[in-house]
Amino acid sequence: MRKTLFAIAVATAAFCHGQETAAPAPPAQQQPAAPVREVKAPWPVWVQLNSTDNMDVVGLRFTIPYGKCDEVTGLDLGFFSHTRNMYGVQVNILRSDASDTLAGVQAGIWNSAGRADMVSVQAGLWNEAGNITGAQIGGINVAGGVEGFQVGLINRAETLHGYQIGAINIIRSAAVQFMPIVNVGF
Repeated sequence: MRKTLFAIAVATAAFCHGQETAAPAPPAQQQPAAPVREVKAPWPVWVQLNSTDNMDVVGLRFTIPYGKCDEVTGLDLGFFSHTRNMYGVQVNILRSDASDTLAGVQAGIWNSAGRADMVSVQAGLWNEAGNITGAQIGGINVAGGVEGFQVGLINRAETLHGYQIGAINIIRSAAVQFMPIVNVGF
């Protein structure tokens, strides 16, 4: 979004610089600048072969091999996907990434979410989230705050309200920070 606004500002400045200077219009005649609108995908099924930062997809998105967009509501399938907000199911073979908000399910080898405050599930070899309400199920699970549970070989949380099941369980804010097999946080 910032890149788009910057590009518009540069283009406007370049255009205005080449124009002859005229007396400014009186304040009553000046029109407010039109807001920059995000683009919605034109069809419910969207095959994305490149990155479109300001694109919102509602429906089904295929990312072959990589796709980046602003928001997906629905189903996101492919190899490597990055979106700012994900509402639905994100299944990618290599990486599923929701940098800001996840509300739904992520599955793949590497899953990451900034905030998964609504009930969410991450399932993969490596799961990471800033905060998650729900579950992380995988080989290695890492989160800032967890409201729910983590099941994996290695589980790590800064704060936990729930439980961890795995070989290594770490709750950084707990009185007992490390427990093998089962760890519980309140």
